[in-house]
Amino acid sequence: MGQRIDGRAVSKALLAEVAASVAKHQARGVKPTLAVVLVGDDPASAVYVRNKGKRAAEAGIATVDHRLGADTTTGELLALIRSLNDDASVDGILVQLPLPPQVDADAVLLAIDPAKDVDGFHPENLGRLMIGDPRFVACTPLGCMKLLESAGTELSGARALVIGRSTIVGKPMAQLLLAANATVTTAHSRTQDLAEEVGRADVVIAAVGRPKMIPGAWIKPGATIIDVGINRGEDGKLCGDVDFDGALERAGAITPVPGGVGPMTIACLMHNVSLAASRR
Repeated sequence: MGQRIDGRAVSKALLAEVAASVAKHQARGVKPTLAVVLVGDDPASAVYVRNKGKRAAEAGIATVDHRLGADTTTGELLALIRSLNDDASVDGILVQLPLPPQVDADAVLLAIDPAKDVDGFHPENLGRLMIGDPRFVACTPLGCMKLLESAGTELSGARALVIGRSTIVGKPMAQLLLAANATVTTAHSRTQDLAEEVGRADVVIAAVGRPKMIPGAWIKPGATIIDVGINRGEDGKLCGDVDFDGALERAGAITPVPGGVGPMTIACLMHNVSLAASRR
């Protein structure tokens, strides 16, 4: 029976560290501030933004919300981004994704000042991660690394499998694992014999978004499993990309869904805002 990696507990500890650093910033007259941009009325996005606001308040970070209508144009959003880039009191800019279909999301993310890109999505920040000189690391992969550390997983020399190749999770995750001296394989929709790849991995990062696509029987005994997926199962309950109950029997350690990676993503966002404030 594997160890459950408690993302809520690890995120709470990280937020306490962030709160301590924020207090130091405030003592020197800097109030760390996050500008949050929400376009449209997607209910899931509204929940995410509310949760981020709560965590920011707990850490002592100020938030300034900009809520724009669902009919907002790319030009209108770019004008807002430019004004936030120029605002010296704003340390981080978060544009909540997804954006409405008429908005050019790539143009918007590219317009954010890389020094305020606390999500770590800007090509300059992704490039800096690639060459081993990161400014901001995307929040979900950073959270995954902190969970691996909390579980005591030895990464140097380990075989790590990242399932998924998105720019937001899969690709930066692979870079972070490489930097930690793991031997990294990236699997995706065209990978042949995924079961074999999973079966030889000491560490599995599942980030696909397909409910319980990885059965417990595939897991190498003693492996560490970080499940990034958040899906609704046929029973309507939240579940990950990995069959948790089956994997728990074989894994050395595994994150649950919910309560694993999710809380870490928001805590790492606050960590990045504090980091941005320290450079102001």
